[in-house]
Amino acid sequence: MTAQEPISTRPYLIRAMHEWCIDNGLTPYVAVRVDGSVQVPQEYVKDGEIVLNISHEATNSLQLGNEFIEFRARFGGKSRQILVPVGRVVAVYARENGQGMAFPPPPSDMPSAGSVAVALTATPAADPAAPAGRVVQLVVTEGGNGAGDDDGGDTPRPPPPPPAPGGTRPVLKRIK
Repeated sequence: MTAQEPISTRPYLIRAMHEWCIDNGLTPYVAVRVDGSVQVPQEYVKDGEIVLNISHEATNSLQLGNEFIEFRARFGGKSRQILVPVGRVVAVYARENGQGMAFPPPPSDMPSAGSVAVALTATPAADPAAPAGRVVQLVVTEGGNGAGDDDGGDTPRPPPPPPAPGGTRPVLKRIK
């Protein structure tokens, strides 16, 4: 028996969230960190990311493989071939309610000094009429042990996010 590195769980989780969205009548979206390996219309890339609708209605020949997400879709009325390496997907979620899951950014995009940027979905806690599913950026800094830290100790956590407009405070919902 040879020891092989296990296949990433990311493609399986993407497929599971896609199926969950479809089964619940929701629209599955993926957020993708774009680099040279991602084949998408560059005019739709904003701040190095693109959000893609991967519902069956929006795509043609959708394949959610272990290495790539492939499909054809219309952008501005023109059919385009889309190819996304699974490792570039940073989130998969339902458009209607923002429920889904986020993944760590690709290794080449990792921030330095032990911090990890993670996209999370925030839902207003007190106001059910408020729009749900805003994607917010939360930087989680892992505490140091003194090695490599200039201050020789634990790095302080970032301050909590400011309250949402209208006075409600966002609540991060963890989906297992």
